[in-house]
Amino acid sequence: MKAETGADDMNRISSQRLQRVIGGDVPVYLVASALLAFSFGLFLTYDIGGTGAASIPRNGRLYFAAALAMLFADIFWQLARHRPAAPTRFLLATYRARVTDPEVLGRLPLLAIAIAFMPFFSTLKSMIPLFNDFQWDPVFIAWDRTLFLGHDPATALQPLLGYPIVTSLLALLYHGWILLIYVGVLFFLFYRAAAPAARQYFLSFVLIWTVIGGALATVFASVGPCFVGPIFGDTTFDAHMSYLEAASATFPVPTLDVQELLLHWYREGERGLGSGITAMPSMHVAMAHLTWLGMRRVSRVAGWWFFAFFVAIWVGSVPRAYHYAVDGLVSVIATTLIWSASGALLRAWDRRDPREHRREAALAA
Repeated sequence: MKAETGADDMNRISSQRLQRVIGGDVPVYLVASALLAFSFGLFLTYDIGGTGAASIPRNGRLYFAAALAMLFADIFWQLARHRPAAPTRFLLATYRARVTDPEVLGRLPLLAIAIAFMPFFSTLKSMIPLFNDFQWDPVFIAWDRTLFLGHDPATALQPLLGYPIVTSLLALLYHGWILLIYVGVLFFLFYRAAAPAARQYFLSFVLIWTVIGGALATVFASVGPCFVGPIFGDTTFDAHMSYLEAASATFPVPTLDVQELLLHWYREGERGLGSGITAMPSMHVAMAHLTWLGMRRVSRVAGWWFFAFFVAIWVGSVPRAYHYAVDGLVSVIATTLIWSASGALLRAWDRRDPREHRREAALAA
């Protein structure tokens, strides 16, 4: 009888914890649902069809691959850290506890949102020419020259970064940014160490892709230094693009291949996952900045590493010819505002009922 009572108590506590997690995430559900509904409305209005939904399985496979890689890394870490006498039994017990943890189960709906969200964003990004012409590039070129005392930033940075091996390494690092989307989301949603920043990170994640990558990118429609030549015939950055081609002959510069692919998709009207051209603001800088804001809540040491990564992505986005320097500046300002607004919204939600808030705090303890 005592065993049954104990089991009932454990089930009740687990159920309460699950309700607490899901209840605390309600603002994220509401914001994400509203944004997805808005996306559907645009697709129907402009007769886009189901191109966003068609990419969801592919995005799901990318998250699965990231989860599998993280699992293998975690297994290695657990075995190296604990050195159990019976490794198989230890691993089964460890991961059985994790997959039944209410904190994990309660965040699965957010993972589903992440899997569905990115394909819709890619479709919206490719729709920018339907709403606004790409007309801001001359303005941003002028702003950059004002900031860099009459020089284009890529030219100004050339004495410091204009070496083929440095160019190649920055390009590889720039491509490594993709891990912030897949590994980053999984880390913040499902690792206990990231719990203090999880909700604020994910709400900011959804808003950043929509507000910065969607709304602001549409208002300030621009293609970026690498595309003004092939799209508009602007020769401003021809010399720098020639340097990148020459550097790639010595050390691979993979960003050039991606730029060619994006240009091909743009000309073909492709609206699948990863398509679309936009420079202002920089989503690379925005996501790197968001990850740093989240990671500094997790670990001071990790915070410093991700701050360095964020700076490298911002600086590297300019000589890679993807972005103007002001693209990153606007992204940093907008991301900081979104991060602060997300935190304020979540705090307001947690204060909606003082008695409920105290109960949730007690359960969390």
